[in-house]
Amino acid sequence: MMYKVIEVKENSKWYPERLKNIDCPPKQLFCLGNLELLNYPSNLAMIGSRNCSFYGERAAKDFAYHLAKENICIVSGLAKGIDAFSHIGALNANGKTIAVLGSGLDNIYPIENKKLADSIIEKGGLLITEYPLGTKPEKQNFPARNRIISGLSDAILVVEARKNSGTNITVNFALEQGKDVYVIPGNIYSKTSDGTNFLITEGAIPVLSYKDLLTGKIFL
Repeated sequence: MMYKVIEVKENSKWYPERLKNIDCPPKQLFCLGNLELLNYPSNLAMIGSRNCSFYGERAAKDFAYHLAKENICIVSGLAKGIDAFSHIGALNANGKTIAVLGSGLDNIYPIENKKLADSIIEKGGLLITEYPLGTKPEKQNFPARNRIISGLSDAILVVEARKNSGTNITVNFALEQGKDVYVIPGNIYSKTSDGTNFLITEGAIPVLSYKDLLTGKIFL
């Protein structure tokens, strides 16, 4: 099945209300898939390390699966690791998910997630980017796309991350945008969890189950 890239400008009825309230909102979004997700009522960003552990993979899939079953749309960045496993968890639940890219929609990155990107579209999800067709996945694009990941979401869940990782960029955007930051605690001896555990010491909210997010009333 062929899908058409749709350009959604700031004055369009489809343009996400959430993004109108962030600093430097994108002037346009290029979209593939279900446009209705642009203003879906309950969105959660799930983010974390590209080089995650099995613990991180399991947590990402499990939380995304159960939250998607509760009609929460999972927002992430289609990167390797936690991003991909979060999208997969949502798809396994036949739920909704949005992938925010740091490149044009004709340059899926990383290339090994091309099948995942296709599955997101085919199963009623959405791919979006502020970059036009032809844009390569340049390094500087990804910090900028992170403001969109947090901007589209009602809250942020950090699944597993190192202390000095790109995840912190999204966390900082979320805090600037007034979003709550939730964290899944990790093994204190694991380098892949030292970032998430540090965020808890800095005031992020620890969650031990997907149910903690449902009872927090952020999606009511």
